[in-house]
Amino acid sequence: MSLDHSPTRDGGGWSSPGLTTNYDEGTARSRGGSPSKKYGDLMNGGSGHVTWAKAKAGSARVQRSNEGSFMRHMRKMSSGLPYFSDRSTYAEKEKLGRGRSWKRMDWRDLPRRVGLLISRRRKYVALLTMVLLMILLFTNKTVNYWYRRTSWLGGGSKFVIILGANQGGGVMDWKGPREWAIERDSVKNKKNYAAEWGYEMEIADMSTKKRYAHEWRESWEKVDVIRNSMRKYPDAEWFWWLDLNTFIMEPKVSLQSHIFNNVGDVAYRDINAYNPLHIAHPPNGTSADPNAPKYTNYLDPEALSAVGDGDPNSINILIPQDCGGFNLGSFFVRRSAWTDRLLDIWWDPVFYEQKHMEWEHKEQDALEYIYTNQPWIRPHFGFIPQRKINAFPNKACGDDRHVPEGGCRTLKADDPEAEKTECGIQGIHYQEQERDFLVNMAGCEWGRDCWGEMYNFRQLSNHLNRGRWERVVDSIRDYFKRRTEANQPQQQQ
Repeated sequence: MSLDHSPTRDGGGWSSPGLTTNYDEGTARSRGGSPSKKYGDLMNGGSGHVTWAKAKAGSARVQRSNEGSFMRHMRKMSSGLPYFSDRSTYAEKEKLGRGRSWKRMDWRDLPRRVGLLISRRRKYVALLTMVLLMILLFTNKTVNYWYRRTSWLGGGSKFVIILGANQGGGVMDWKGPREWAIERDSVKNKKNYAAEWGYEMEIADMSTKKRYAHEWRESWEKVDVIRNSMRKYPDAEWFWWLDLNTFIMEPKVSLQSHIFNNVGDVAYRDINAYNPLHIAHPPNGTSADPNAPKYTNYLDPEALSAVGDGDPNSINILIPQDCGGFNLGSFFVRRSAWTDRLLDIWWDPVFYEQKHMEWEHKEQDALEYIYTNQPWIRPHFGFIPQRKINAFPNKACGDDRHVPEGGCRTLKADDPEAEKTECGIQGIHYQEQERDFLVNMAGCEWGRDCWGEMYNFRQLSNHLNRGRWERVVDSIRDYFKRRTEANQPQQQQ
């Protein structure tokens, strides 16, 4: 009969070879006591009974005694390192893949992980990363352009720069190398400025074309180009006309900060403040009543007023005045119903037919005639100091009267001494110390060097707007230059 259990021995318990029976390693015969009994005697002070916990603790002590200090140090470091685990996927420590959940990261869980990184001691690194990202975005030219174009941020799309390039040549002869170089520099200057601030750029081809079958009038096309630009850019508000011989000296200054954020303070409405043409206001004329003031029978209070309604929002045209009157080398026109009527009258061929032999400056003289004889347009005119948008080079319109040693800031707005210098509304010539916005080489083709003036002003603009590192390099260079010049007299002696 088979037995379910091994027969017991005299001492009780189960019979297991190797546990209760001692073997001699040499003869494989049974010997006195059990090895387990002997091991138990050693571990438990001779009690002869061994438990699993006691055996495991003894094994760990033996293992630690065999390790060096380096291994113990590495175990402490590894136990302190962070690890990632996905407990929903791996439930046990021994499962393959535990601690490698980043390989199967769900992107929908990314915000939570970013939050954990920030909440821990990595928040400064995350903050620095965000700052660098913002700097990268706002220094990128494409991002910067679209940022400044938006109506609710930069508002650049409301402005259109119109440049009369005359790319096909003049009326009498074709352009030479110098004329092409002037055009290249001028176009590049305006394009860079428009891209910097998000403005629209329209290059008007002012090459001669026969507008009507019986006449040629090149400069008069300026009015027609403005009307076409208004149709081309229906969302724009202000249109800035620029002649080819102009150069923007301060490309880091926007039109908004320079003029339109405080146009009421920049522009003046009363032509009597500076009136080189001696245009009378209110207009001269006769009335049905010989004893009544002139024109009082039909002029409204706004037309009689020297400042119109006094509201800056009613200004629809901004024009500078030089020593000879209105100057249209650089001026602004605003989209409005009033502007549409003005352009229609201004472009009327009757003006050209009747006055083309008398008016030397063509469309400029025509606008002065309309202002003098049509009182309805005066309330919407605004005059801007010439140095603000249209400064001339020295000698272009008389002598340069310069500015005080400390600059125009040293003079008050109502100081009578201001008009004796270039600081008042009668200032005309470019002042490097004041960092004037734009220079117009008007009349350079009559006895002056247009290319030389354009080149010099371009170099000056680059020098004034150089970066900080370039300024440091120039300071070091100037220091050694002065030191060399100071040592030269000593060496000669």
